[in-house]
Amino acid sequence: MVASSKTPAVELEVGDHTVRLSNPDRVYFSERGETKRDLADYYLSVGPGIVNALRDRPCMLHRFPKGVDGQKVHQKRLPAGAPPWVQTVRLHFPRYGLHADELCVTQLADVIWAVQMSTVEFHPWNSRRADTEKPDEWRIDLDPMPECGFDTVRRAAATTHEILDELGAVGWPKTSGGAGLHVYVRIAPEWGFKDVRRGALAFAREVERRLPDEVTTTWWRRDRSPKDLFVDYNQNARDHTIAAAYSVRGNPRGTVSAPLTWDEIADAEPQDFTIATMPDRFARLGDLHAGIDDAVFDFRPLLDWAERDERSGKDVPPEPEDGSA
Repeated sequence: MVASSKTPAVELEVGDHTVRLSNPDRVYFSERGETKRDLADYYLSVGPGIVNALRDRPCMLHRFPKGVDGQKVHQKRLPAGAPPWVQTVRLHFPRYGLHADELCVTQLADVIWAVQMSTVEFHPWNSRRADTEKPDEWRIDLDPMPECGFDTVRRAAATTHEILDELGAVGWPKTSGGAGLHVYVRIAPEWGFKDVRRGALAFAREVERRLPDEVTTTWWRRDRSPKDLFVDYNQNARDHTIAAAYSVRGNPRGTVSAPLTWDEIADAEPQDFTIATMPDRFARLGDLHAGIDDAVFDFRPLLDWAERDERSGKDVPPEPEDGSA
């Protein structure tokens, strides 16, 4: 008989639950050779941060059963075989006439179980299960086009911070895990996705007014300069998600969407934040987004800006569909 080459599963004690991790030595990140067990250990090391980012939100999973060099699976529905303590939230997708029960993280064991199911990236909605149709998180996505350098992203971030200060809003920045930056602002869950997107567009246009040679809100990607930075207000549309704070990204380096202080942005290099470097950073600094729920911004001024822009003749682009923006 040929001996099995598979590494025995390990059992991880996570809070009140035991999570079985199969194939713990499977390499997931080819640049340095981190394994599935390393991925689980990373999420354990930033546990309070990742749970804070995901708590009570519908969450789409990006799964890589063979590691990040293999095929990616976009998983809306909770994978089969979940233990009874893993919770879900039911969502309706009118475009397809379908429902899906998505993962709804309430504890760190949920995250580690998702890692067992080969999840690398966690992409939560900007609303919570108490009312999934009313976002409580306004997301500012500073998305550089292919020839746009990170210095431009830094300048756009500084302008974003300036405008937020003028509004009296507290922004919580993080790297995207790729080439851009995200800024989150907590809002009261009083408006639907269309209104939040309208307000986000009005804010994006203000950034564009202040940096007209570098920033764009142009709807069609083909009409943007490759050197532009796009302020992607569409990330506030229904069922549009981006990687959570502390989520690992599915690339060979294992970069992380890393919370930053505003002062760090001037010198930050996104590629420096990885599953190898973030545990020590988290141990030193804790969760830099820990206070986000205590800084709720009154979103109405941005709806006033949206109405002003619409009265002046600026249109609201149609709701995006897959691949439309």
